[in-house]
Amino acid sequence: MTKKIKRIYVDASAVGGVFNDRTAEQTRPFWDAVERGEIIVILSDVLDREVRPAPQCVRDFMNSLPESQIERAVSTDESDALAERYIAEKVVGPTCLDDCKHIAVATISKADALVSWNFKHIVNIDRIRGYNGVNMMLGYSQIDILTPNMVIYGD
Repeated sequence: MTKKIKRIYVDASAVGGVFNDRTAEQTRPFWDAVERGEIIVILSDVLDREVRPAPQCVRDFMNSLPESQIERAVSTDESDALAERYIAEKVVGPTCLDDCKHIAVATISKADALVSWNFKHIVNIDRIRGYNGVNMMLGYSQIDILTPNMVIYGD
């Protein structure tokens, strides 16, 4: 039986996690799996915007990713409306619009999961329930929201 390649949406914290002393060891296996062809990463225009002012090492890392393992996604009127709905439903406050845009683009792209190290606004059981509640209310699929190491080790 062949293993299904996972399509995983990544936010800026999952990229920058490679260079963070607290998360590097747990993030590296995820990116190693990307390099081995086991994971397709979905990179969005929201991520591109967030990474633009990041340290050069982060931008170089993104540019070094194998194109064969990258799928591009862009914000649309539909994803923007979904992001705004997360805020309207008080999943998070209005200052978290970019976080909501990540969730919305990942949802509409039908990603297998979204990975992040943002525990306050994204990888948080109450937030995940909120995002998925809005998704279900509007007829979208639920989205798994995980840390990079959860994708690899499942814990």
